[in-house]
Amino acid sequence: MPHPAATADPLIAAVKAGVEIYDLARTLRIGMPQSPNHPPYWHALPRRHGDMVRSDGGSAANDMISMGTHVGTHIDALAHVSQDGRLADGTDAREASVGGRFDRLGAHTIEPMVRPGVLLDVATALGSPQGLDGGYEITPANLEFTAEVQGTSIEAGDVVLIRSGWGRHFDDHATYVGIETGVPGVSEDGAVWLADHRPHAVGADTIAFERLKPGAGHGLLPAHRVLLVERGIYIIETMVLDDLAAAGVHRFTFVLSPLKLYGATGSPVRPLAVVSRG
Repeated sequence: MPHPAATADPLIAAVKAGVEIYDLARTLRIGMPQSPNHPPYWHALPRRHGDMVRSDGGSAANDMISMGTHVGTHIDALAHVSQDGRLADGTDAREASVGGRFDRLGAHTIEPMVRPGVLLDVATALGSPQGLDGGYEITPANLEFTAEVQGTSIEAGDVVLIRSGWGRHFDDHATYVGIETGVPGVSEDGAVWLADHRPHAVGADTIAFERLKPGAGHGLLPAHRVLLVERGIYIIETMVLDDLAAAGVHRFTFVLSPLKLYGATGSPVRPLAVVSRG
């Protein structure tokens, strides 16, 4: 029998044949739009070139960052949301946080993802490829119509990404956050529709995944309850989906690996959509 190391892996052959990679993450930078509920991103250089010069003339710079784990493109761990004092596995939410970390449902428990991915380009399907209006509620009918128009099915274990087109406002902090304008997103019923298809995770190009009503702020997030607490489905937010939509890519291999932040309620991520170049 051939040695296992000598056996060609079909995945390697596919990569060698050529793949196209779509970067679905936002660049982390000071002042970027973020939920007012989380600590902002900050980056500094404690050591700059020339601060310490070695005898051979070389020097090194280094960095320090601080940020909330739900800032920029990120994934919500199941510990992020509770309902009536309980987490997704039924444990007492307050007791689970004793010690300052979530041992059971923290970000360190999110396994790396290499899964089938689906883009539901709702904005384009509804005749507004440039993007939906602030506060638009994406209903089950909208999601079903988008899947039909695209000819896209959703299978158990997929990662399903929802494009509203709101990413066009990312450089406008106030609009993207949407306190006054609202933000388009999936309704509570839409979250149930998605959950019934049993995805492993869902994501969107908006700051909170779900619809935010104009003037309502970020206080009520029923889709988070449905997905994280009731169904155990991860949520990825603040994604870049316009390039994927412009290329007409609705099915792809989705790759994501959270940082193994022990006990954290979320993690920054750099998700990728990978398709064969052929």
